[in-house]
Amino acid sequence: MNYRKLGHTGLDVSTICLGTMTFGEQNSEAEAHEQLDYALSRGVNFVDAAEMYPVPPRAETQGRTESYIGSWLAKSGRRSDIVLATKVTGHARSNMEYLRDGETPRLTPDHIRRAIDASLTRLQTDHIDLYQLHWPDRATNTFGKRGYVHDPDDNPVPIEDTLGELARLVDEGKIGHVGLSNETPWGLMQFLRAAERESLPRVASIQNPYSLLNRTFEIGLAECAIREQVGLLAYSPLAFGVLSGKYLDGARPEGARLTRWERFARYNGDRAEEAAAAYVDIARRHGLDPAQMALAYVTSREFVTSNIIGATTMNQLASNIDSFELTLSAEVLEEIEAVHNDMPNPAP
Repeated sequence: MNYRKLGHTGLDVSTICLGTMTFGEQNSEAEAHEQLDYALSRGVNFVDAAEMYPVPPRAETQGRTESYIGSWLAKSGRRSDIVLATKVTGHARSNMEYLRDGETPRLTPDHIRRAIDASLTRLQTDHIDLYQLHWPDRATNTFGKRGYVHDPDDNPVPIEDTLGELARLVDEGKIGHVGLSNETPWGLMQFLRAAERESLPRVASIQNPYSLLNRTFEIGLAECAIREQVGLLAYSPLAFGVLSGKYLDGARPEGARLTRWERFARYNGDRAEEAAAAYVDIARRHGLDPAQMALAYVTSREFVTSNIIGATTMNQLASNIDSFELTLSAEVLEEIEAVHNDMPNPAP
C-alpha cells in the first residue's frame, strides 16, 4: 500500500480509503467486519463513515454504519491501527429531522456537539481522527447541480461559529482534525481564511466527488487543494459502479445500487453511459480491468490524498484495492483525455 500526508496533520493515510456507506443497507454487520479485516490486511489504514449512513439515508437505518464499525473496533481492538473519519450532517433541506430529534440538522455548535457525541457512542471510541462537515450549511450547487443560483434569503450558520465549536472539540480531544465535504472553492477558502484570522482549526482535507465521469474538481478546487495542501478525498470514483461497465447496454445486475435505487440517476444518463462505454473500451483494448483503470486514474492525480472505494462483495473489494498497484501508461492517459475532451463531466 502507498501512503500520503493528510494535509498539515502529520498523519499518513493509505491512498485507498475504505468507504462504508453500504454497511447496514447492502452489507450486514458480519460482512462489514470482514471488509474491515481484509482492508487492514492489505495495508488500508483509512476508514470513512458519516452519521447519516448507510445510503440511501433512512430513519430506520441511520447510524448503523458507525455502529458496525464500532462493534468491529470493540471486537478487534484495532482502534490505533486506523485513521477514523466520519461526518456531521449539514443543513438538510430534505426530510432528515430524525437526525436531531425532530429538528432540521444545522452546523450550529449545539448540533455539532450532539452529533459528535452520538457518533462517538456508536463508534465505541473516545475520538475521531478526522471530523468532516458533510456539506455546507448554506445553499450550494452540490449533488449534481450544474449551476449556482443565489438565495438572498439563505441564512447559513457563520463559518466562525462552526469552526469555533470544532476547535473546542479538538481541545477536548474528541476530534483530531477538521475536514470539509461537498464544498466549493469559495467555501474552502473562506474556511481557511477564518481559521487563520481567528486561530481556529485548519481544514486538512476536502471530500468531493471525482471520477472519469465527473472531473469538475479540477476546474477550481484542484489549484486550491495543491497550493493550500488540502488534499481531495475522492468519493464515487467509480460513479456508483457505472465505470466498471456492469450497467452498459441497459444491464441492471441484481442487487446493484443503480438497480435498487433510481435516486442515483445522475450517474446513468445517456451521455454518462456513452462516456462510460468509451472508458471501458479503452481499458479492454489495453487489457485492463475497467474499474481498476478508473480507480488508478483517480489515485494518480496530484491533488488527491486518498481514493474512497466502496464494495458490496469481497471480490469487488479485493479488486478495488488492487488498483493501487496499477500505473497507467502514457497511451492510456492520452486516450482518457481524448474522451474527456469530447464528453467532459457528463455526471457532475
